[in-house]
Amino acid sequence: MVSQEQRRRQLAREKFLRQQQRRTAARRKSRMRNSVIASALGVVVIGGAALYTTGVLKQGKDDESDKSDKSAASAAVTPSPSSKAPDPCAKPAAGSVKKLSWKQEPAMKIDASAKYTMKLATTCGDIDLALKASAAPHTVNSFDFLAGQGFFDHTRCHRLTTEGIYVLQCGDPTAKGNGGPGYTIPDENLKDPSLKGNVYPAGTVAMANTGQKHTGGSQFFLVYQNSQLPPNYTPFGTVSASGMTVLKKIAAAGAQPADPATGNTAPNATVVIDKATVVKS
Repeated sequence: MVSQEQRRRQLAREKFLRQQQRRTAARRKSRMRNSVIASALGVVVIGGAALYTTGVLKQGKDDESDKSDKSAASAAVTPSPSSKAPDPCAKPAAGSVKKLSWKQEPAMKIDASAKYTMKLATTCGDIDLALKASAAPHTVNSFDFLAGQGFFDHTRCHRLTTEGIYVLQCGDPTAKGNGGPGYTIPDENLKDPSLKGNVYPAGTVAMANTGQKHTGGSQFFLVYQNSQLPPNYTPFGTVSASGMTVLKKIAAAGAQPADPATGNTAPNATVVIDKATVVKS
């Protein structure tokens, strides 16, 4: 017969085991989330050399259009499960990715006091971005330069995340997550008023990086649903209302299973930037 003391000890052991199981599950969940973030926004580091990433952006026109854009951006999207779904996009335009690389960040040529917009003419529809030139001049100047060189033309948006964070990542000429322009640019605008409570709101366009400071290149991500992220990724633009409609269509098609070699989750939609242009308005 089990004594009262033995029973008390047994209950204490069971309670301890339950606590340990909960802690283990919490740590596993945290590691999985960190893995998702690193996979989604990180850049592969090979032999100690970082192979980079960057961003594009869109910022306000008049007050009414700003309100419309923010309203559209705030709408939540529920992506389909990570399984093969019908491709909602058209075939890419004829042409191939240019193999371009530079050793240094381009010289500053934009007017930081002016307004700039970027149009991503994609196979899924046009995504217009308003760039924050005054808040992120190095980033906008780099995008103006790269777009002018045709760097983004015919590149595939290679990653869609549907858990933890909700972004479409583009700007890698290799479409593998390890490509860039050969140079890096400094982090900027990390205290943007839109970043509240470590949340990148839907409609934000921001730079990807290696996880280290000042390692942005050409890869960038577009947030289609509010995403919890530390303020380490340069926000340099916002997506228009019509652009958000395109993003939601892409997200709704879901993502493919993670590539075992890279951890990359490619969108089911064939998202190719046929042409990228930056215009001073």
